[in-house]
Amino acid sequence: MVKKACLVVLAGFLVWCWTPPLGAQGDKPAGAPPVAQPVAAAAETQKAPPEIPKDKQTTLGLYVTAKEAYDLWQKDQQKIKIVDSRTPEEYAYIGHAPMAVNIPNKFMTYDWDEKKKEYVMKANPNFVKEVQKRFAKDDTILVMCRSGQRSAPAVDLLAKAGYTKVYQIPEGFEGDKVKEGPNKGKRMQNGWRLANLPWTYDLDVNLIYLPKGKPKAK
Repeated sequence: MVKKACLVVLAGFLVWCWTPPLGAQGDKPAGAPPVAQPVAAAAETQKAPPEIPKDKQTTLGLYVTAKEAYDLWQKDQQKIKIVDSRTPEEYAYIGHAPMAVNIPNKFMTYDWDEKKKEYVMKANPNFVKEVQKRFAKDDTILVMCRSGQRSAPAVDLLAKAGYTKVYQIPEGFEGDKVKEGPNKGKRMQNGWRLANLPWTYDLDVNLIYLPKGKPKAK
């Protein structure tokens, strides 16, 4: 009997230890409404995916594909701005997104780089000032170039100037070069133009790069 009584007491003690106090389940008082879960932020900082080359990465770490950029712009055209940082020649003759503002961060010179087999580019010293004329610090700015190598430093320049919501479009307008096969060396891998997104050759005087200002009406 004594042994049986001891076992009963021990069992009762174990049940008491494993049963949470009334109202303690879920760390809230008994009968209290469920605790609301935190709402995810509308736009989270995106770290560079491993497939993004180092020369396309930015200090802000914000990235969107061409399709994502277009979708964002469609949802809020007042606050989402798209900047094309290519040269005016590229913007005019290769084509561009119809809503993109052309503010080049580099210009093409007529000096030849024998090692790279391309024209030497020079920085536009007024790039940040031109952006500041058009856009507020709280605007969301999506930047593209040909294929991401020029838009990345453009994003970094704006970050230094105090812009915090500047996204890089790594594939750019023309996209990356195909690395093998019959189309090797051609820009037919990705990019705004190949994503079946709107693009045009038409020039809008309100969007093209005019460092001297709009011409006066005659």
